[in-house]
Amino acid sequence: MTGRFRFAPSPTGYLHVGNARLALINWLMARKSGGEMILRLDDTDSDRSTPEFADAIEADLLWLGLDWSELRRQSERSDAYVRAFEALKAAGRIYPCYETAEELEYRRKRQLARKQPPIYDRAALALSEEERSTLEAEGRKPHWRFLLDQGVIRWRDLVRGEVEVDAASMSDPVLIRSDGRPLYHLPSVVDDIDFGITHIIRGEDHVSNTALHIQIFAALKAPAPTFGHIPLLTGPDGGPLSKREGSASLREMRESGIEPMALACLLARLGTSENVELRASLHEIAEHFDISQFSRAAARFDPAELAHLNARLLHRMEWADVRERLDLDGATEAFWLAVRGNLATLDEARGWWQVVTGPITPVTEPESESLRAAAARLLPQGALDPSSWKAWTDAIKAETGAKGKALFLPLRLALTGRDHGPEMNNLLPLIGRAHILARLNGRTA
Repeated sequence: MTGRFRFAPSPTGYLHVGNARLALINWLMARKSGGEMILRLDDTDSDRSTPEFADAIEADLLWLGLDWSELRRQSERSDAYVRAFEALKAAGRIYPCYETAEELEYRRKRQLARKQPPIYDRAALALSEEERSTLEAEGRKPHWRFLLDQGVIRWRDLVRGEVEVDAASMSDPVLIRSDGRPLYHLPSVVDDIDFGITHIIRGEDHVSNTALHIQIFAALKAPAPTFGHIPLLTGPDGGPLSKREGSASLREMRESGIEPMALACLLARLGTSENVELRASLHEIAEHFDISQFSRAAARFDPAELAHLNARLLHRMEWADVRERLDLDGATEAFWLAVRGNLATLDEARGWWQVVTGPITPVTEPESESLRAAAARLLPQGALDPSSWKAWTDAIKAETGAKGKALFLPLRLALTGRDHGPEMNNLLPLIGRAHILARLNGRTA
C-alpha cells in the first residue's frame, strides 16, 4: 500500500542521531511502500525556532541522502488550527481553564503527597459562567484543555503490537495556551489530517501522545493513521545517550568525517535482531528494510561501532566514489588503492598524500644509520613498482643481516615518518626515488 509519511522536527536545534534514525526509518518506509515523506517543521515555538536551525535540518537530511515530497511549516498554518479549535469547541470537546502554573503545581504536589496520580481534576468544568467572568475580570486568560473520553484507547502498533492505554490515567491535555498559541497536540493532529498522513513512525516516548491523538482524530471526524513507535537509543552502557556518545549533531558527525552511508546502514538495523550490513545505496537499504524486525528493547548506539563501520565503508570505496571529494591535485587511483585500507575517515587521505608528495621530516634513529646507508646504495635502478619493495629489502637483509622489525621499521620510519600504515610495496613507487634517497639520508623531503 502506498503510504504518506512525515518527519516533523522542531527547528530549535541541530538534528542528532536519534532524529536521524526516525527520519531515515520514515524515508525507508515511504520508499518501500512506493509512497512519499513530507518534511514538516514544527516551528510554532517562535521563541526558540530559528531560520538557521530550519536550514540546518534541511542540509543535514540532504547530507544523509534523504529527500521529501513537500516542506510544510506549522508557523504558516495558524488559520487551520483556529478552525480545528472552533470545531472542537462547538462539539463540546474543549473547555477553558483558569488555574495558574503555581496553582497546578500545588495541586500536583498534594496529589503526590496523598499517593494519588497527578492527574488534572477537571475543576474548571464545574465553574459557572459567573465564576469564569469573575476570573477573566481579574485578568486571567484561559488555557484550553481537550476533554478526553474515559475508557481504554487501543491500536495495533507496527512495532509494539497491540497497545492499550487507559484514558483515566491521563490528564486532559492542554491544546491552547493562555496566550492563544497552540501546543504540540492540536497542530500535529490537524496537519496529519490535512496532509493525508497514513503512517506515523516516531519514538516510544510518544506512546501516551498517540493515545491522546487518536481521540483528537476521532473528535475531528478523521480516521487515525497507522502508528509505529520505535524504542529509543541508549549509550553503549545502556544508560542515556550523552553528547559524547551520539546526541552530538549530524553536523558534528559530518565534520568529524563520518560517511552518511555508514550512519544510515547502522541506524537502519540498530534495534533489530539483524546484523548491520554495508549497502551501496539508501534504495538498497529500503529493499531489505522491515520495521517488524525492531524489538521493544532500547537500542544501544555505540560511536565505536559507527567508527568501525565508517572505516569498513571507506576500505571498499572505489576511486570513482572519492576522486572528486578528495580534492588532492595529482592524486591517482593507485594512491587511493594504496591508502584506503588504512583510513578511518576520508580526510586522513590528505596525511598520506603528504607522505607521498612531501615534504615530511623522516624519523631517523642513530642506530639505523648503517642500515639506511646500505638501503640507499641498494635501491633498485629504473622505475619502481610494487615488486621493488621485496627485491630491495631482500638485498638489504642479505648485506646487513637485519630482518623482521629491525629491518622494516627503520625503513618505514625514514620513508613515511610513521611506524605503521599502508603496505610499503604500494607506497614505495608512489613516494619515488628522489624522496626515498633524501629521506634515507635524514633530509626533509
